[in-house]
Amino acid sequence: MRRRSAFAALLLLTGCATGPSLESQGEVTAPPGDSRNLTIGSAGFTESDLLAQMYALLLNQAGYKTSMLTVANRELYEPALESGQIDVVPEYAATFADWLGAKANGADAPPVGSPDLAATMKALRELATPRGLTVLDPGRAVDQNTFAVSASYARQHGLKTLSDLGASGLPVRLAAGDECVQRPYCRPGLEKTYGIDITGVDPKGVGTTPAKQAVQSGRDQMVLTTTTDATLPEFGLVILTDDKHLQNADYVVPVVNRSRAGGEGVTRALGALNDVLTTADLASMNQQVDSWRRLATDVARTYLEDKGLLK
Repeated sequence: MRRRSAFAALLLLTGCATGPSLESQGEVTAPPGDSRNLTIGSAGFTESDLLAQMYALLLNQAGYKTSMLTVANRELYEPALESGQIDVVPEYAATFADWLGAKANGADAPPVGSPDLAATMKALRELATPRGLTVLDPGRAVDQNTFAVSASYARQHGLKTLSDLGASGLPVRLAAGDECVQRPYCRPGLEKTYGIDITGVDPKGVGTTPAKQAVQSGRDQMVLTTTTDATLPEFGLVILTDDKHLQNADYVVPVVNRSRAGGEGVTRALGALNDVLTTADLASMNQQVDSWRRLATDVARTYLEDKGLLK
């Protein structure tokens, strides 16, 4: 397993990595690279860790040497992906398209992600390509952000939908990632689309155990999690229906640095996962890690072996 130097890690964590400059645009259109040593990035939550582990195992089998690097948010790992400090990362089509759109065109840029997968992928690739990134094909697995409250809180206030929560006028402290403050699907969207009174964001991460415990205990009133989170009943939490469709369906897509990992070998190795991985599979694996306390690497390996993808 290869390790990045401390200097490279420092550049990454301080956000100093940058993408191709105007003077080096030739790198963007150069032939795809095929480095045999690749760094796989994870965003640090269970599902991202599982996907990154599966990517690493499949690439190892295909003859690549891989290392893992966990970076907590997109604001840091996307520039690192552009610069080649990270070579491969699991992403979500609509969310990543909107994020790149805002990065290219400003925070007020209209969203380009939608429930239409073909339109979303077209927009995503148009935004990613000039940055030296290649978006591989999506598979069948789709994840979607969702918001949950305690079942007792929902019963007490008669809540079934996010519209119900907005109409209630209740003050809501939200457990989520720190990026929720700015992302349109999160705090701004909840306030604008639903009129929910968000009094603050408790930066405990997306669907993490501490985030769900904060809502379970009443410290926070709502948590940002995902539709593949199989542990909500264990914390006494229920999802509030996104009845005005704030969230887009997010298909899992691998994104690679074209100059280092844009070759056919990486595409073929990761494409094998698309043929088998489903949303239900992701939920099951998340549960094994979050509820059964299995290691993500063991769950990933067992899944690939069961599906005949790892020998």
